[in-house]
Amino acid sequence: MTNRKDWPLALSVGPAAMNGETFDALASAGIRELELSSGAIDPFYSVLDFPRRANEIAAEAKAHGVTISSIHLPFGPFSKIDPASPDPEVRKYILSVQSELIGAAGGAGIGKAIIHPSGEPYREEERGERIACAVAMIGKLTDVAKAAGVTLCLENLPRTCLCRTSDEMRVFLDAIPDLRVVFDTNHSLREDNVHYIHAVGDRIVSLHVSDYDFIDEKHWLPLEGKNDWPAIIAALEEVGYGGRFLYELHAGYTYEQIAENCRALLG
Repeated sequence: MTNRKDWPLALSVGPAAMNGETFDALASAGIRELELSSGAIDPFYSVLDFPRRANEIAAEAKAHGVTISSIHLPFGPFSKIDPASPDPEVRKYILSVQSELIGAAGGAGIGKAIIHPSGEPYREEERGERIACAVAMIGKLTDVAKAAGVTLCLENLPRTCLCRTSDEMRVFLDAIPDLRVVFDTNHSLREDNVHYIHAVGDRIVSLHVSDYDFIDEKHWLPLEGKNDWPAIIAALEEVGYGGRFLYELHAGYTYEQIAENCRALLG
């Protein structure tokens, strides 16, 4: 058992937040840990020049009282970034780009890298092949991350993506011992969140916290959707979760709203 009151408040932010003014605003609201995220490849390079500036970006954040404790590796466009692709050229590109970003993160002291197992849409009959391709790619990137001092965290996904169920997630975890999980609370469409958490257990080392309508992902502020938050939080404590309470929300919420929501959920 762990205690929810020990989970630090954290937030997923984009490249536009990588400046002193925003860092100050985050710190003032009590948000002291960040995940740097961009769905597309380009902002990591053209906007941030992350492979060369990772140390500088992380140091500026710390100077303003916040820590970039993870990066969310890009997952699009799917034609270029899909770990489940059988195309050797796509796989070669993924390994090159993601390895470079993971290495830069490790060099800057950023301890976690979040990765999606797949793109979509997939047909049911191709899931087996896609899972095999993704396990091989994620295994290689887990080795890259371990060498860089980074924990690679695989995210559960919705719809036709891979890891939409805990059974599929267990395939990856059983094959890759050093792989860990980031559990997204608004992605489970086929399985109850509490069941998924218990099935994955202590491999969960980070969260993406948001709410939804059980029809599709929404990334709403918790308590705006249908999630049973007391049950989810209790399940996380029961499996020994000891990481961040990291929000991943659509735009429109203030940092103060997020901090107040966290206090309401965790006490």
